[in-house]
Amino acid sequence: MKKLFALLLAVMMLCVSVAALADAPEGYPEVKDIDFGGATLYLDYYWNPDARKAEPTQEEQDRYDFQDWIQATYNVNVVEEQWSDWGGISTELVNFVGAPDGSLRAVVLPPDFVGGPMANDALAAWNGEGALINLEDDFWNDSTVSFMTKGDKVYGVTTGNSEPRGCLYFNKPILEAAGIDWNTIYDMQADGTWTWEAFEDMLKQIQKDTDNDGVIDIWGMTGSNVDLYRCAVFCNGGSFFDYDDEGKLAITAGSDNTLEALAWAKDIWNTYGYQQPADGSWDYYKDAWKQNFCGFYMYQTYGGFNDQHEFGTEDGVDWGCVAVPVGPKGETYMNVVSDNVWVIPNVYDAETTAKIAYIYSLWHGPVPGYEDDDDAWIGNKYNFTDDRAVDETYASLRQPEHCATDKCLYLGSINDVEGSDFLWNLGGSTPAELLESKTPVWQGLLDAFNAK
Repeated sequence: MKKLFALLLAVMMLCVSVAALADAPEGYPEVKDIDFGGATLYLDYYWNPDARKAEPTQEEQDRYDFQDWIQATYNVNVVEEQWSDWGGISTELVNFVGAPDGSLRAVVLPPDFVGGPMANDALAAWNGEGALINLEDDFWNDSTVSFMTKGDKVYGVTTGNSEPRGCLYFNKPILEAAGIDWNTIYDMQADGTWTWEAFEDMLKQIQKDTDNDGVIDIWGMTGSNVDLYRCAVFCNGGSFFDYDDEGKLAITAGSDNTLEALAWAKDIWNTYGYQQPADGSWDYYKDAWKQNFCGFYMYQTYGGFNDQHEFGTEDGVDWGCVAVPVGPKGETYMNVVSDNVWVIPNVYDAETTAKIAYIYSLWHGPVPGYEDDDDAWIGNKYNFTDDRAVDETYASLRQPEHCATDKCLYLGSINDVEGSDFLWNLGGSTPAELLESKTPVWQGLLDAFNAK
């Protein structure tokens, strides 16, 4: 009886698969000749992925229907699971590569943890032999593809646009009191004239000792100076690390573009930045901003735009938001993104790797009929600020041409590699002096990465 039931089940699965191959719904992707033979493909997260909702919206139901079609068409059972936590998933991946158990997996890594697996040949190429995907398709995230490219191979991907990061908030009443029409900042951002020079002119106009007692009452800016330094570098066409002509990761922080940007940002910060008081905590700038005596605020976009925003109109600040301005060597404004990276363990043959990559591309790609739905990211962001901050700044910072990924992440976290003993100390030394003192430490990290 059990054997008969198993035979009937196999026939049913075959019929479902054949029917799906023959009758793909209108608008669905062309069916490829792929069959997983009923195997399970695990999509592994470092958080608990959302389960299907009992009462989905129409868009959510359409996604569920598409996912069901993927599984039936390609005879595969896709399971989304939490494999480990943020700090442990890269170790789990490396252990799996060292002792594979035959399971099929694609794994999402925080960008801080891709370096070890990449250096140790633990990642398969998404564009390897027999690839079934085209990484030039619009739904792939270009900044992640660029970040995870070594030579002509791409070792990690993600889909969709990036989550924006560094930006400049501005206090509208303070700018207006200084005689600045804040709409002109958006206009300059739109026409390409939002530059270091324009920004500095505004800072000079804003900063004031209003009662002539020798103490500044209105400061040009406050916020995270490290975010300012890093954005300034990439907005001036610079970088901290990149591959050289031999394919080795190397220090590029000594380039003219980078050193110029760091010197400019340091001067701006020391001249116009309200800085940590002697008795202030490390995040002093958050309270300072809410007290309405700083014109600009350098921070990450999640501070104002996410649902768990750290400030807003209820805190007494009427704000807008623009990108960090363009430097003289830069082509456009940039923000330094930090997107999760999907990887495939380097334990499968080329055909299996290609099949896993293809199923991922369907599962995380656009749902048929929603390819042009570009507004889902907005959510309730209009509740926090003016329309131009959302429609112009936030919308543009999501686009690939305004996104850079710092290859420092191959070596560890931003704080551990670039922050400690370098950017955190920039206020007291010249960039060139700090770079000279930091080079031996960085070179040791690079030697270890390149040797592997």
